[in-house]
Order: sequence, then structure tokens, then C-alpha cells
Amino acid sequence: MAKAKLTPFSKILIVAAIVGGLYYLLTQLRNPSIKKQIEKVTSIQGSKGETKEGYKEVINVGVVTWGGYAGGQYFNEGFEANTKSRFYKDYGFKVNFEVIDDFDASRDAFKNGSIDLMWATIDAFPTEVAGLAQFQPQVVFQADWSRGGDAIVASRGINKVSDLRGKKIAVAPMTPSHSFLIWLLEASDMSTKDVKIIEVPSAIDAADAFKSSTVDAAVVWSPDDADCVDKVPGAKVLESTKNATHIIADVFVAKKEFIEKNKEQLQKLYEGWMIGASELNKSVSNKKKAAKILAAGLSQPEDFCFDAINNVRLATHGDNIDFFDLNPKYNGVTGEDLYNKMKVKYNNLGFSTKGAKSWRLLSTKDLVKRTSLSGTDHSAEGQKQFTAVSKSVEYKESLASKKVSISFRTGEFQLGDNAKQLIDLQFTPIAKAFANARIRIEGNTDNVGNRSSNIVLSKKRAQSVANYLINQHHMPRNRFIIHGNGPDKPVKGCERNQNSECKSKNRRTDFELVVD
Repeated sequence: MAKAKLTPFSKILIVAAIVGGLYYLLTQLRNPSIKKQIEKVTSIQGSKGETKEGYKEVINVGVVTWGGYAGGQYFNEGFEANTKSRFYKDYGFKVNFEVIDDFDASRDAFKNGSIDLMWATIDAFPTEVAGLAQFQPQVVFQADWSRGGDAIVASRGINKVSDLRGKKIAVAPMTPSHSFLIWLLEASDMSTKDVKIIEVPSAIDAADAFKSSTVDAAVVWSPDDADCVDKVPGAKVLESTKNATHIIADVFVAKKEFIEKNKEQLQKLYEGWMIGASELNKSVSNKKKAAKILAAGLSQPEDFCFDAINNVRLATHGDNIDFFDLNPKYNGVTGEDLYNKMKVKYNNLGFSTKGAKSWRLLSTKDLVKRTSLSGTDHSAEGQKQFTAVSKSVEYKESLASKKVSISFRTGEFQLGDNAKQLIDLQFTPIAKAFANARIRIEGNTDNVGNRSSNIVLSKKRAQSVANYLINQHHMPRNRFIIHGNGPDKPVKGCERNQNSECKSKNRRTDFELVVD
């Protein structure tokens, strides 16, 4: 068979096509947007999915069925790694959210490297640090504060925390539910020893136990709280994290080695996540979009997911600055505060936390410090602004009452250093943890002296305590309800002030949490 030969004209056409193609390519390379995309791809792609800088092609994040991670999932345009993700478009890498609701399975995935970041809550983290020690876990950023996502449901007749004494309470041990119960009982001068703890595997199981009427109360997740109230006649939500605002903080944890290899990429992950959170915090329509994303990723109804997002405070960059104690003017709860307090509380209850290292060795502030996001959208959450105290609020029954014996000199109402220290140790942490509840401060005296003058004095003493919390800890003035009882509310058993011990008990200050 004879071979076809190119004519001179054909050769000229081929050369012209090649020259034209090269010219087009060169002009495109001069196009800034095309050049940027080429540079991004060449910097990202490397051998075995690694970038030249050590970037991973995909960061795997372990999560559970919870609304507090919506900022990252919304910014990612879904749960799976994809090219529509703003992480990919803006920073050049993909993110995959792996839903692992089983606690032990999530920890195994972290240990074997199936996920690069895992969720945790700072309140319960001290109980698991020792088991993760060989991986040098580091808290890298905060995702949210629970704000209604956790609740205690109670049966008919239980109207305040003290009514739980001796009752059966279903709770998953060493979880956020357990932490919430510990704080609530403490706010009423009680502990878990004063109730009958019925241990269950999870908050979902706690709800089932309550609906089956095998317990008097249960610590559950939303929306199971509403389901419990609907299905158990006379049941109510006793309290939730809508008022207990600073007890349950969701964070993400990474191995120290992973952070050192991927610090720049993790900083971009944090930055994008915070941008997503700020967009959700300011827009209902954005929350609805996020609810669709969560519905697909969690296999839950959209309204369930929308409510889940509204039951948390999605942490902003400003919130993280406060959480990692990078704001010298912040007087609220930091990650270190919560971690250290819960380490002691769990250890005192017999759950060993001796292997829990110090916060300084378990956290890194680098991602937050290296990020620059400004404007009100990225600001920290402000304190609740309380209205002036009305008569209905002034005498409303309290949820919890804590007695603190503050000593005053005879006839005086000024606080001494010892009294201030006592307030800081025994009540200030509770006041900060339940930041959305009002505080009623009641001053009480023994029966020595004139009753009317004792009432005036006791009110001045209560106001002195409130002034200290306002001026030293910057709590809102309208948050406080001031009562002076004088000798009219003696401690049970000391109604006659029959001895010096009883008189001492009656010279007390009561702190009560009152829900608006």
C-alpha cells in the first residue's frame, strides 16, 4: 500500500496551526486569573496526594450528629470532599466530614489516622486525655457553645433543682450530659451523691429511659427534650444550656505531628470555618441553606437540622480569641478555665483525671493568632442585656439556690478580701457558667439587734456582693435582684438562733439562679 505524502501547502497549514496554538497558550498564561489557577494546581499536586509544602489533598474531619459544626460544613458546600467547596476554591484543598456517632469508633479513627481532626468537648476532655497521650493531642479551635442543645427533662412535681434530691436521673457518664448535671447540682448546693445516677450509653438512651418512666429525670439532647415533654404527661424541661451558656464547648483536636506538618493548611481550614460561622450567625437564609446541607449529610429532616443550628452559638474568630485567652479584657469562661475546673470535678467524683496534662501542653493558639478576620461579623459574642427587674421577676421562684457564708464585721456591709475570695471560689464560676440566668442575692442575719435595721443592713450586704460582681467581673447591673431578709429566713433547724453555731449559719448570703 502506498504511503500518502504531505503536500507543501499541507505542511504550511500544520505549521500555522502549531504556531497559532502556541500563541493562544502564551496569551492565556499572561491572563492573571488563569495564571493563578495554574499556580494553585502546581503548588497543590504532588506525589501521593501531597503538596510541595506538605499540604494534604483532603483533610478528614470526624464529627457527630450535631449542629455546632455547621460553619465548616456550610463553607464546604457539603460533607464530602468536592470542587464546589470554598475550601477548595479559596485555599486549594478539599475537606471531608466523616460522621462517626459512636464515641469509641471516633477515637479509634483518630488514633489510626482515618480522620485528621476529631471533635471533643472541653468539659469531658480531661477524662480521655490520658488514653490519647501517645498521640500528643492538641486543641486547635473552638466550634461552638451549646445553647439549648443539651437539657434536663423532669417528671411531674420536679420544679427546681433541689426537687431532684433522691430521684433517679438517667445520664451518660463522662459526657457533656454528665458535666451539665454536675454544674446544675452544684448551683443548688448538691452533688451527684444526692441523686440516684442511672448510667446509660448516650443521651439518646437517657431520653428512652425517661419516656419509659423508669427514671424521674434525664439529661438529653435537643430535640429529644421536646419529644420527652410531649410523650410524658406532666414532664417539663427543668433547665437547658440556653441559660447554662458556658459549660459545654465543642472543639477540634489534632495530633501534634499533624499540626507541625500542616500548620498553614490548618490555619486556612480554621479561617474558612470561621467565615462560614459568621455568615450563619447573621443570616436566617444562610442557616436554611446550611440546614439543607446538614440534612443531606446527617440523614435528618431539614427542620431538625435548622433547630440544631439554632441550639448552639457558632463560635466566631472573636470567640476563639476569648476562648484561648488572647483578649486581656475578657472576663468570661476560657477553655483553660473550663478544662481545669472539670478536671477537678471529675476527679473528685472518682473518675481519675490524674493523667490529664496541663492546658498549656494540650492546646495550640497558633491557628487563632495567625488569622486576621476583622469587622463586627467576626466579633466575640457580647453578654446578654437584661431588662430592668420587674415585680414578676423579683419574686419569681428560683431554679437553684446556693448558700455562701460571707462574713461581715458587726454592723458593716463592706466586703473584705476573704469575702471576695470566697465569692470567687464558690459562686463566680457558677454565675459565669449560667450567664443567661438572673441572679437573686439575698442577705440574711441572725436575730441579734433590731429587726428593721437588720433588714436594711442585710440588703446593703447583698448589694455589696452584687457591686463586687459588677465592678470586678463586669456582669450586667440589671442581672441582679437584691433582697434583704434580715432575720426572717433562718436556716432550717436554727429558727430560734439557739446557739452561736446557728447564728453563724443564719448570717449568710444566698445566691439564686432565676430564669427569665
